[in-house]
Amino acid sequence: MRRVASFLTGRRTAWLAAIGGLVVVGALFALLPQPGSAATPTTGLPASAESQRVAALLKTFPGADRTVGILVFERASGLTAADRTAIGQRAAALAEQSVLPQAVRPQFSDDGDVALVAVPLDGKATDEPEKAATALRTAARTDLPAGLTARLTGPIGFQADIADAFAGADLRLLVVTASVVAVLLIVTYRSPLLWIVPLVVVGAADGLARVVVAAITSAVGITVDASISGIQSVLVFGAGTNYALLLISRYREELRRRPDHHDAMRVALTAAGPTIAASGGTVALSLLTLLLGELSGNRALGVACAIGVVVAILAAVLWLPAAIVVFGRRLFWPFVPKVVPEGEVARPGVWTAIGRRVARRPRLVAAVSLLAIVVLGSGLVGFRFGLSQTEQLLGDPESVQAQAVLDRAFSSGTSAQTVVLAPSAEASRVETIAEGVAGVDAVTAGASSDGRTELDVRLAGAPVSAEAFDSIRDLRAAFADEGGAVAGTLVGGSDATAYDQQQAQQRDQLVIVPSILAVVFVILTLLLRSLVAPVLLLASVLATFAASLGLGNLLFQHVFGFAGFDVQVPLFAFLFLVALGVDYNIFLTARAREERARHGTREGIVVALGATGGVITSAGILLAAVFVVLGVLPVVALAQIGTLVCIGVLLDTLVVRTLLVPALVLITGDRFWWPSRPIATAGAVR
Repeated sequence: MRRVASFLTGRRTAWLAAIGGLVVVGALFALLPQPGSAATPTTGLPASAESQRVAALLKTFPGADRTVGILVFERASGLTAADRTAIGQRAAALAEQSVLPQAVRPQFSDDGDVALVAVPLDGKATDEPEKAATALRTAARTDLPAGLTARLTGPIGFQADIADAFAGADLRLLVVTASVVAVLLIVTYRSPLLWIVPLVVVGAADGLARVVVAAITSAVGITVDASISGIQSVLVFGAGTNYALLLISRYREELRRRPDHHDAMRVALTAAGPTIAASGGTVALSLLTLLLGELSGNRALGVACAIGVVVAILAAVLWLPAAIVVFGRRLFWPFVPKVVPEGEVARPGVWTAIGRRVARRPRLVAAVSLLAIVVLGSGLVGFRFGLSQTEQLLGDPESVQAQAVLDRAFSSGTSAQTVVLAPSAEASRVETIAEGVAGVDAVTAGASSDGRTELDVRLAGAPVSAEAFDSIRDLRAAFADEGGAVAGTLVGGSDATAYDQQQAQQRDQLVIVPSILAVVFVILTLLLRSLVAPVLLLASVLATFAASLGLGNLLFQHVFGFAGFDVQVPLFAFLFLVALGVDYNIFLTARAREERARHGTREGIVVALGATGGVITSAGILLAAVFVVLGVLPVVALAQIGTLVCIGVLLDTLVVRTLLVPALVLITGDRFWWPSRPIATAGAVR
């Protein structure tokens, strides 16, 4: 690291490195394939999942590869005779777009207030749901009487609204994220110049990460959708800016000790570079544990975000030091760091003062901090896991409005698709069993192919709801319990696919969560050369995660009005909070280990807190604000991930890293570093 630092900070070589960084980034942008338009999120299920087996078998059925758009017609005061005539005319126009024109007929609710028209479409319509949705809406709304509304829902309606939610997501996230980072950097550095350099470097790293991810994932056949691209961009900006803050903070510290800014950056990079690499490496390896998951979306997120973090590390360690040092001290104007004369004692800062207060009563501080975490964690009581289809989008889009009308006027499961593939010889028996399962409203026999018969099942529960999932589970259990040929019956369709996704996500959590903890434990053990420290630090991160979920659950239920947690949120929140929380652990404890050699464990942690408290707090606030940016997309899962990470990072930086961890170090003393040998000359905390 010393040789690299000397090259990057030399009087001539710094310019070479800064310009070389621009050339390399520009060349990679020019040579690597540019990322295409991001796809909407896919199921991500393996081919072995029962719903996916049904989808594969349905391709052998004539005309079975279909989807449906459901138009809901409503008048607040009830449908009139003229409305019914107009709806019939619109149904005839919609039939022209259907693969089964004869099936496109109006259905009226019992009270006469609502009508629906189901339009079967070719399955290829899901490739461009916005185009199909626009055509259906235009045909349904032409020449309608005043006051009569037509809204689109069903699979095509929801897919179109999801696609619309991600339309232009990359640009929106980039603009908002960059703006948030710029404002916070200006506030942090109080300089009209300094913020520009790290923002340019991190912004270039984000753009470079996108093209690198596109090149690698396309080569190995991994699909990166818009939600993954958004999370990756936020993570690169957040982590990259954190690493920049750490480096610049150490650089400014060294500028007060050394008159030569090249020498100051060399020392700062030599000290901070390994910490940045270790912190970022921990995040990247934690993300790669997602490769152990069953859902392809989890694996894609792990690969994309790990690559993004590695690019951010390289930019922070190999390009940013040179880009900063070529401008000299004047980059900090108007608060240019001046050399403190040797022997002059600098006034202790606020973080040193906090450290000394913690040192006076570490057990009390630890107890109060833990009590606060327990109180916040108690907010998890009564939490709900899983959201229905209508609860997954923000902003009350058209498909959600129409589904609410359907739920009121017809069976809640009218717009869902549940398909049962039965052995043809047992089709009648399977139909009878299905009709006897709780939550099943109707069963209709369909076509046969290759020894199997298709049964269309209408469920009572709303699409992708807990009630629908119960019915899917009970259907599968009923067929399995029957035994014989009936046990070979398969249940698929949209609700079954969502149910299989939920089950796969839960299995992934059971595998990935312990893997993340194992990776972090090993890295902390190697970095800190201790077995006690990693256990305590991981325990503090887990406590932060539990408190974040508790407070998040209270906010989701009583402030934001969310019905519960989306199925993927706990895993992703855990991943980011543990990986990024360990970042701050490493920032603090790596410096504490460095100071321990000079001051001993007790004084060393106070000095380390004084040196890193400001940068950790600034980095935490910035990272929290950046993750909140995910809320600009009208998707509940992303809003929840952003909120939970924001809460967790703020708790981590303001409570855990500032109070609890120093208190634990002070309570355990040299045992915190066991089995490393204690320092012979321990300083006293004053």
